[in-house]
Amino acid sequence: MDTTNANNPQKPQIDYNQILPRNDDIDGQNDNEIQVEVIHDYSKRAQWLRAAVLGANDGLLSTASLMLGVGAVRQDAKTMILTGAAGLVAGACSMAIGEFVSVYSQYDIEMAQLKSRQKANKVGDAYQESEAAKKKLPNPLQAAAASAFAFAVGAVVPLLAAAFIKEYHVRLGVVVAAVSLALLVFGGLGAVLGRAPLVKSSLRVLIGGWLAMGITFGLTKLIGLTGLPV
Repeated sequence: MDTTNANNPQKPQIDYNQILPRNDDIDGQNDNEIQVEVIHDYSKRAQWLRAAVLGANDGLLSTASLMLGVGAVRQDAKTMILTGAAGLVAGACSMAIGEFVSVYSQYDIEMAQLKSRQKANKVGDAYQESEAAKKKLPNPLQAAAASAFAFAVGAVVPLLAAAFIKEYHVRLGVVVAAVSLALLVFGGLGAVLGRAPLVKSSLRVLIGGWLAMGITFGLTKLIGLTGLPV
């Protein structure tokens, strides 16, 4: 009887490649994490840019409609420009305050969630993750300033178009032409950032802008014809 094999049984072979992760696997995971972070970062930038484009479009259209509405009953350039300037300031302040309140509400909600997580998980890693998340929270003041600036950029377009033209009908035509071109540009930027059809989105913004300006001009003209003191 062979006692050698009985006393010295064969040890099972262990495949360490199955237990220990390979370097190429670790590198692949790191690359995937980097790609996810980059994609997430670009998505945040796209959201900010799209909000800026929408704010500029809002400033452009509301100021132009206001100027055309007043221009329907007052033909002097000074009144139209003062109306546009007042619309720029009022609209920018309104956008800033609204954005500040909205973002601050979101900030308070997320801060409350982070504090509850910190109380539930007092482990070092969880606490560090919560502190890192605090730094990524939106800044209400920054959002308010960006919103007001975007609105003002759009509102400047009709003001500049009407600033140097004295003749009434030419001034109206130049304002409508400048605003139409800007609407196409802003509509195209919004489509690119939102990954929407370029031509269809641009035309939709342009037609909507024409409707807003036309309705404002027509209704104000109608009010002026009623004999009310304007």
